[in-house]
Amino acid sequence: MTTPSTASSRSHAAGRPVDCDVVVAGAGPAGLMLAGELRAGGASVIVLERLTEVDPILKAGTLNRPNIEAFYRRGLLPALRKAQQETEWTVSYLSTRRPDGTSALPRFSGHFAAIMLSDEMLEESDPDLAGLCPPDLVALVHQKQVEAILADRAARLGVEVRRGVAVTGFEQDDEGVTVATDQGPIQCGWLVGCDGGRSTVRKLARFDFPGTDPEITGYHGIADIVGVEGLGVGWHATDTGVYLNDPPRGRITTVAFDGAPADRDTPATAEDLQAAIRHVTGADATVTGITSLTRFTDNTRQATTYRQGRVLLAGDAAHVHPPFGGQGLNLSVGDAMNLGWKLAATVRGTAPDGLLDTYTAERHPLGAWVLNWTRAQIAVMRPEPHARALREVVADLARTVDGTTYLAKKISGVWQRYDLSGGHPLAGASTPDYALADGSRLADHMHDGKALLLDPSGALHEFAAPYRDRMRTITTAPLTDDAPAALFVRPDGYVAWAGEPDPGSLDKALQTWLGVPLAQPSQTPEAVTNPSLGQNPPSGKAKP
Repeated sequence: MTTPSTASSRSHAAGRPVDCDVVVAGAGPAGLMLAGELRAGGASVIVLERLTEVDPILKAGTLNRPNIEAFYRRGLLPALRKAQQETEWTVSYLSTRRPDGTSALPRFSGHFAAIMLSDEMLEESDPDLAGLCPPDLVALVHQKQVEAILADRAARLGVEVRRGVAVTGFEQDDEGVTVATDQGPIQCGWLVGCDGGRSTVRKLARFDFPGTDPEITGYHGIADIVGVEGLGVGWHATDTGVYLNDPPRGRITTVAFDGAPADRDTPATAEDLQAAIRHVTGADATVTGITSLTRFTDNTRQATTYRQGRVLLAGDAAHVHPPFGGQGLNLSVGDAMNLGWKLAATVRGTAPDGLLDTYTAERHPLGAWVLNWTRAQIAVMRPEPHARALREVVADLARTVDGTTYLAKKISGVWQRYDLSGGHPLAGASTPDYALADGSRLADHMHDGKALLLDPSGALHEFAAPYRDRMRTITTAPLTDDAPAALFVRPDGYVAWAGEPDPGSLDKALQTWLGVPLAQPSQTPEAVTNPSLGQNPPSGKAKP
């Protein structure tokens, strides 16, 4: 596979030699997705991970629509499908037959505050849910599987991942960043902290990190347990908290409203899980073996900005919250998709003024929404009379078509969009995955991470030529009457401009998001009518 060229040493404008353009601290989903996006955009990357091996602990287990679309647009949907087929959830679902003898995964609906949502109550005629396209029904994938897929992509793109290396400090100035590690310094142009909720980068940089203190301690385990045979299956509320019991998979989750643990740095033990089960469920449980065990709280905080000079934050380093609703993994991958192309353009020197500032401007409101979404669930789960009365009201709403559809759409992320100007209803939205006349789909043309111009009329091809180094032009018409006459899509898959093929308004959008065009276009833009799928990123060194 051809990849963008790497460089062990390169120079910035001021003449300082560097080891790479960007150092990413953390090899979780945010760090690996970001590293892949940076390489696709032409930047050289070193990922530093303090752990020597991939963390085997079971964490997040669902993906929402925006992130499935992100994987799809990078050609990773087959890998997601394969991973889902290997999960215990899929095996369980496919073992259950429909009345007609067939079996299939349902559309995943999720839960709100431990109140399960039924996929049978979804309003299938809702415009955001009607019809199926390739990303649908690929939601139940473990975080460790997501990390494996992203690590494989990063390796194919030429990302260097150094495990067992911890960031211990850094110094930045107008020319770059010197990152101190326990194995020596690294010179780079930019540093991005993707190193989790207890981010070393965030603390060293002294980002403001306001929020609310925890009031729960939760445990999520896969374990061998006796004495719980009488517990209800699924989510249940008790006088001391809530619990999830999933016997077929040996999975149990407990949430107790007794404050944060005294020592959060001490690893959770089988004795801790056993005590939590007894406290929350009342069962005389005995834990005889542990496969996976995590402890969590509802510490909920968000950095006031995601950038300080040449240091940025993404993922849990930028925001922490309880895991209810599976929003953490999805928010983190979304951060990386938004930041990657913008930072890569900044490294190349093609970014327009202020492009990197739009990262905080666009992602911070979504992070704030997730924090409030999880805080609301904590309020509904509290084991006190007022909260339990509210819980009954929410549960009644969740048993209606309108209530289930509203909550499921919020969980799925189909509502997410950015506040972009342009006047067209699609501006700021995730681009529709139009089926095209040549048999391909729009997402098939986005594997290399370039921006995309859909212009079947041909009126804008010559005008778009100066952007051929960073934008792909599609000439094939969509097989639908509701598509706009022309469409400009940012590298992250969000619509920046749509409408009639007007060069003036398109020019404004192109310069806003892609910067100054090439001064001397030597050829017409790449016109794709029937491309081979899964195209590789552009080759060539990144500019400082």
